[in-house]
Amino acid sequence: MIGGLVGLGGAEFRLPFLIKLFGFAPLEAVIINKVTSLVVVSSSLVSRTAVIPFSEMMKNLPVALNLLTGSILGAWLAADWATKVRAKVLQRVMAVVLLFIAIVLVLERSFPLLRLDLPSILLYPVGALAGFLIGVVAALLGVAGGELLIPTITLLYHLDVKLAGSMSLLVSLPTMLFAFARYSRDRSFLVLREKVRFMLFMVFGSLLGSFLGGSLLLEVIPQEGILMLLVLILLISSYKLLKH
Repeated sequence: MIGGLVGLGGAEFRLPFLIKLFGFAPLEAVIINKVTSLVVVSSSLVSRTAVIPFSEMMKNLPVALNLLTGSILGAWLAADWATKVRAKVLQRVMAVVLLFIAIVLVLERSFPLLRLDLPSILLYPVGALAGFLIGVVAALLGVAGGELLIPTITLLYHLDVKLAGSMSLLVSLPTMLFAFARYSRDRSFLVLREKVRFMLFMVFGSLLGSFLGGSLLLEVIPQEGILMLLVLILLISSYKLLKH
């Protein structure tokens, strides 16, 4: 529901539970996270059109394309690296990235009037670089990257938070698909076949939650409270991953 409401894949909430509660290895958890996040991002993108029309997103398509030029490359390279490192190293990287995301969210919400007014000659290279870094984060954690995309879109391109949430989903979907294609080469990908029933339950819950969040709650629940809750969960998740 929070993923649909804010414009996230919801993987930050899932990751600690997949590792700590359900006992998956870090890379297996990332792969399961990626599949479930794809479901949330796809369904949220559709359900949010009741509030943020698709035509409004198309008006800002250059923003999505600019970020995508970097995010796809970052996602591909990071996914390649993630399949080769030790589980402990990957887990520590996950914890650090989650902590970093929490800090970015706090800063972005604490300084809502902060805007980067860059000329076009600088805006698009900076946007591509930001997209690359976000693509790396998305691939390493199996997340959609909306936690970083939303503040980036609001700061660089001056879009409001609700529209930024929908635009982040538009960028996240192809980025995740590229990383997912790379992960499919690794033997850890077999976890999807071994845990079919588990995946079906997660997909069903994700579809229902993203629909409720993206279509029914987007207009009635203030985003400030949800984002602050997100920061708290990110901090707890980071701590749990370091302790595990």
